[in-house]
Amino acid sequence: MTEQTSRFKGWQRILLFIAPYLFCVIAFQLLGMLVAQVDFTDSSQARSTTQSLIIHFFDLLGTLLILWLFMRFVDKKPFIQLGFQTKNRLHEFALGLLLGLLIMSLGYASLYVLNELVFLSFNIDFTELLLSAFFFLIIAVVEESVFRGYLQRNLMLSFDKYVALLISAMIFSLAHGLNPNVSAFGLFNIFLAGILLGISYTYTKNLWFPIALHWSWNLFQGLYGFNVSGQNFYNLINIKIEEANKLNGGAFGFEGSYLSVIAQAIAIAAIIYYFQNKSKGHVTIQ
Repeated sequence: MTEQTSRFKGWQRILLFIAPYLFCVIAFQLLGMLVAQVDFTDSSQARSTTQSLIIHFFDLLGTLLILWLFMRFVDKKPFIQLGFQTKNRLHEFALGLLLGLLIMSLGYASLYVLNELVFLSFNIDFTELLLSAFFFLIIAVVEESVFRGYLQRNLMLSFDKYVALLISAMIFSLAHGLNPNVSAFGLFNIFLAGILLGISYTYTKNLWFPIALHWSWNLFQGLYGFNVSGQNFYNLINIKIEEANKLNGGAFGFEGSYLSVIAQAIAIAAIIYYFQNKSKGHVTIQ
């Protein structure tokens, strides 16, 4: 079955997708709030990690449902072709995990050496650590499935692959526009993150590397004591930032720092170099 079996162009499918996706996800999130016993009429109510995990699990269910429906009836393609093929992908998943850990470890170490942050204490809580790992895994699967698996994939059917990458990264950045402590510079960093997460998909149309990188990036950013995209989560390490600035990222987290720009630019260049110099006989395009 070819892409032409659908009567809609890639960009048209995206426009059709937006309203049903928002409706389905909001409905499932409300259901998750009921199960987690969260009062959705009180936006100031603090949520435990368990409650947030339950809500986002229902978000995952709603996201996968609407994606399956669109792949089945609109795109007319198997759901797995969003990028969930697993053959020979374990090494890519491992590389994604290691890259996120490496960037956050070097970022923390650099800011510590530059006296931009102060180590206070360890906050060891194995339950919170496990819940946080599952929470950020769900976030990674949801966002990569939507922004790379569906949006970028369909944009690549209508535009040049690099134009599609830029558009999907801009949409990814704008989707974080209402996050706490957000700034224009923070959104620029999120845009670069969209490029970093999407560049391998440009070549492979597979999601396991970006899912692993997204998961590792968010998880270790939080564990090292930073806010994640402006939001506070469980911290394995308690730190103190004496003066918020664009070097340490301030309240937005490491994603609001110049070091994040440098790290992402290097990683993007390395990934492009890798794929452009890899033998065509070994590049797997699904």
